[in-house]
Amino acid sequence: MKTLNLFIAVLVSGIFSIAANAQIHLGVTTAANATFVLDNGLSEDPRYNATYTYNFAPIGFNFGVDLGRKFGISIESIFSKQGQVYEIIDAANQVKGERKIDLNYVNLPLLFRFMSGGNAGTRANFSLGPQLSILTDAVESVSANGGTFTIPDGITPESIHSDFPTAQINGDGTYTVPDGSPSYKEVLTKEADDFKKTEFQIAAAFGVDIDLSRHLFLTTQIRANYSLTDMRNGDVIEAIKNGEGSDVFGQRANLLVGLQVGLHYSFGVTRSFKFKQ
Repeated sequence: MKTLNLFIAVLVSGIFSIAANAQIHLGVTTAANATFVLDNGLSEDPRYNATYTYNFAPIGFNFGVDLGRKFGISIESIFSKQGQVYEIIDAANQVKGERKIDLNYVNLPLLFRFMSGGNAGTRANFSLGPQLSILTDAVESVSANGGTFTIPDGITPESIHSDFPTAQINGDGTYTVPDGSPSYKEVLTKEADDFKKTEFQIAAAFGVDIDLSRHLFLTTQIRANYSLTDMRNGDVIEAIKNGEGSDVFGQRANLLVGLQVGLHYSFGVTRSFKFKQ
């Protein structure tokens, strides 16, 4: 019993010690990102050429607790625009249009922060943790002129006709869609119901904290998120696997790399100003 009481006393003392040294802060953030939709099917499809796509995460909120000078935890809520644009290429390698994937998420990362010690006004930090991404809106659409396109390996004439009823199979590994064919512009438009409502991702960041005043500090970070689950729902995946569409199947994942800036209010004196007291 004495040993148990001693253990409880030490545990309670440790908790109070951590709480006494904890630093709580709230912040707002914004970010500019390069966003990618990683899909082996589209990458291997000769009809598509991936382009660099840039989007914004215009607003985010942060709640953090530093449990000492070298470790902390933060919870964030970030509205993020993501997706990618693929150029549509005909058999002569001419650009005929684009396939555009627009995705809006509320990202909820739980980050474990590892910080450099000391009382300097500028300090490095590294963050890593899980992220739940909640889909708020999604549209995948095709806008293109007709033309002659290469038939990818694994795609049957039946699946091409299921998407493009007016397509003509040429017998030389290509098919032709007439100009002005409404099916070509409309059939590949997919709404949010074709995508998963939630995704599990891994989030990481590296950057610096800069003290601005007694209670304000600035964060600048290089951020990255990667989804571990396919963004499409099961019905869409099964339809593609069964040849009910003209896509080459490949697991599809989100990747985001960007620069995030945040302004934070600390409930307590910031580290370098605390040192000056």
